[in-house]
Amino acid sequence: MDPATAPPGPWSAFAPPRDISEHGHLIDWLFAYTTWMNLFFFALVCAGLLGFSFLYRRRRHPKPHYTYGNRRPHVLAATAVGTAVFFGVDLNITRMSNDDFLSVFGAWPGDAEDAVRIQVLGQQWAWSFRYAGADGRFNTDDDVVTFNDFKAPVGRTVLFQVASKDVIHSFFLPNTRRKVDAIPGRVTRMWVRFREAGRFEVACAEMCGTYHYRMAASYSTLPWDDYVLWREEARRKALETNDPGDPDLYWGWPWERGA
Repeated sequence: MDPATAPPGPWSAFAPPRDISEHGHLIDWLFAYTTWMNLFFFALVCAGLLGFSFLYRRRRHPKPHYTYGNRRPHVLAATAVGTAVFFGVDLNITRMSNDDFLSVFGAWPGDAEDAVRIQVLGQQWAWSFRYAGADGRFNTDDDVVTFNDFKAPVGRTVLFQVASKDVIHSFFLPNTRRKVDAIPGRVTRMWVRFREAGRFEVACAEMCGTYHYRMAASYSTLPWDDYVLWREEARRKALETNDPGDPDLYWGWPWERGA
C-alpha cells in the first residue's frame, strides 16, 4: 500500500507536521535524540525502583538497614553516574545544537542572489506580510502587502525580518520547525528554504493575550515560475490599489543589503 494513501495509524496523532524545509530534519533528529535519551534513563530509574523494591522487600529483609549514601563508594558511584550523564547527554545535546545553529540556522544568507525577502508584522490578532515592489525598496507605494497569508517559492532562500506592533508574538512555521519572536521596537530574523509545494499553517508560539488562538494564518509554497507570476500580478494590483494616504500601509522598515 502506498504510504501516502494509507489510513492513519494509532500513533498518527503524535506525529509532527510534515517537514517541508531543507534543514528541518536537523531539529527533528535532535528532538528524537533527546526524547530517546530521556526514555532510556527513565527506564533505568524505573528498573532500579522496581528491582530494588523486589530485592530488598520485607520478606527477604525483615530487619531494615539504613544508609545515608555518604560513604565513599556511594559518593563515587553517584558522581560517576552524574558525570557520565552530563558529558554523554547534556553536553552532547548542547554540542549538536550549537553546531547546527552556527553552521546552518544562524548563518544568515543575507547576500544570497536568489533570496526572497519578506517583512512580517505581528499584532493582536493577525499577521501582515510585505514584499518590496518593482523598485526593490521596502515601505514604498508599490509594496505588496498581504494579510494572514503569504507566498514563497520552493528551492529558494526565503528571508524573513519580523517585528511586532504591540506585544511579543512568535512567528512559527510548524512544517519547517522554525520560529522567531516578534518583539516591539526590534527587528528579528529567520530564513528557510522550502522543498515542497503546498498550503501550510502559520501559528503564534507565544501567549500574546486573550485571543492568542486567533493568531492563525497560512502560506503557500509555489514552484518558482508560479511564484514569479503571482508576484508580478500582485505588484500590478498594488500599484492600482495602494492608497499613499493610508498610514497603515507604511508599517515596514528599510532592508539593508546583507541584513
